[in-house]
Amino acid sequence: MTFLNRLKTLMLSATAAGVAAFTADAAPSVLTLSQYPNDSTIILPESFETDTHNMMENWYLQNYTALDADVDRKPDEEVSDEEITRRLAAIPTTIEMPFNSIVRAYIDAYTKKNRRLVENMLGMSLYYMPIFEQALERENLPMELKYLPVIESAMNPDAVSRSGATGLWQLMLATARGFNMEVNTLVDERRDPVASSATAAKLLRQLYDIYHDWSLAIAAYNCGPGNVNKAMRRCTAEKKDFWSIYPYLPKETRGYLPGFIAATYVMTYYKHHNISPALAKKPILTDSVHVNRRVHFQQIADVLQIPVEELKVLNPQYRQECIPGDLRPYPLVLPTNLTYSYIMSEDAICGNNADQYARRLTVEPSTGDSAQAAPDGQEGEWVTSEKTLYHKVKRGETMSSIAKKYGVSLWSLKNANGNIRTARRGQTLKVVTTERTFKPKAPESASPAEGDDLLVKQEAPQAATEDTTAPAPVASSVSAETPAAPAVKETAPKQSVAPAKSKAAPAKKTASPKKKPATKTVTAKSGDSLDRIAKRNGTTVKKLKRLNRLSGNNPIIQPGQKIRVK
Repeated sequence: MTFLNRLKTLMLSATAAGVAAFTADAAPSVLTLSQYPNDSTIILPESFETDTHNMMENWYLQNYTALDADVDRKPDEEVSDEEITRRLAAIPTTIEMPFNSIVRAYIDAYTKKNRRLVENMLGMSLYYMPIFEQALERENLPMELKYLPVIESAMNPDAVSRSGATGLWQLMLATARGFNMEVNTLVDERRDPVASSATAAKLLRQLYDIYHDWSLAIAAYNCGPGNVNKAMRRCTAEKKDFWSIYPYLPKETRGYLPGFIAATYVMTYYKHHNISPALAKKPILTDSVHVNRRVHFQQIADVLQIPVEELKVLNPQYRQECIPGDLRPYPLVLPTNLTYSYIMSEDAICGNNADQYARRLTVEPSTGDSAQAAPDGQEGEWVTSEKTLYHKVKRGETMSSIAKKYGVSLWSLKNANGNIRTARRGQTLKVVTTERTFKPKAPESASPAEGDDLLVKQEAPQAATEDTTAPAPVASSVSAETPAAPAVKETAPKQSVAPAKSKAAPAKKTASPKKKPATKTVTAKSGDSLDRIAKRNGTTVKKLKRLNRLSGNNPIIQPGQKIRVK
């Protein structure tokens, strides 16, 4: 039987008289609650659901604490109600610590089923309790309030409840914003042990100033002053405290004060229940420095030779392992022996792999021509084509997981299958993917405009050959002046004249090369690129780059720049 079921079974062992006492008009007293273990409607704090196995993997617990070997997993000792009542009365507290059946149920839960959780929390308390005590001392609050994070978060700074409460003190977003705490993508001060403890202490001080009763202030911390005020209005008892308004409180708040009393008891008398605390095996003394530059934990870890996990434990408020010091100064908590090392090495830290972590302030969008580099410097273009695949849905797969598997968008997958919303096991889905392939450019024959020199070189040997077969005076007279042809016919024999005429024609072509296409100059407009200019003028980017002697995959064109176009 799980712990939650056991606790609910314990609370269900009520007698008919106990149930009647809760439904009667007269509010039950502490004595009534003690006589009748009564309430099966209590919603247990989420801290009881903490996965102790994952908690034991906490870097701090593994590296800074060790279990006490003197107490070797001895079973819990049975303690009478009278003895627990006497021990609670012996705790030097300002807040009233009465005993009843609900408090006993929570104590048994801690000392019997969740012993490992208590051990881990005792180990974490070595670091966090001094922070809590300093915050409470500044507001002149009772020191026993330092045990509230035990039932709020099991002393886990990264705890997030189902309702969105976050951090050691489980602060809601609206509450944090009301106290000017910073909560965004990079920073969440609700996870900061120092900042959240200061805010929680201020909130508790405000609640006590409203009710002047610590039991009501603690209840209001859990469910808000509005719910406490509503319960007080419904209660007819003359003295209105937590126990008198108990039946009218929300279900999750009814077990809150009993849980706090039980946590205070267990954290004080754990030795009497043979619970072995996680003891410190090396001190963790810390100090903080202000960071005025954007820096990542990995950069700090590489230079200072400190594990990233230790930085995360000491600075849980930085959600992405990045300190945005370029926006405003932020604190960085380090082991005391490394604070001066950071100050002296800050330039080296910020310069470590700076390109990998740098943020681009301006980015020019691609025109598509150079979206991907050509392989081995070849000339050509990337061609995008669609490819249709078919996937048979397996057990546990969803539309999102299938889309992620093939690298397509969820919208594309749904659209390809008739806009279906869910995928059934065994169903065959159509997946349309896109792939880019490089198409090399075919070799181009030289045009007259671009290869005039080549044309002359190819025909020059041919002209030389013709000169050897024809008489020298005839070849020169034909190629020089066309009107001299009739004189050749009269003086030369017929057999020699005919070849001279036929072979003189090619020589005339080589002497008159074709004209190169004319070029014009256009002025670049705002937002123009080589691709746009090429499309407007019926040419290609490659030709423009060659004609204007531009280099690079995507040269930047400035407005007003003169571009030559053929």
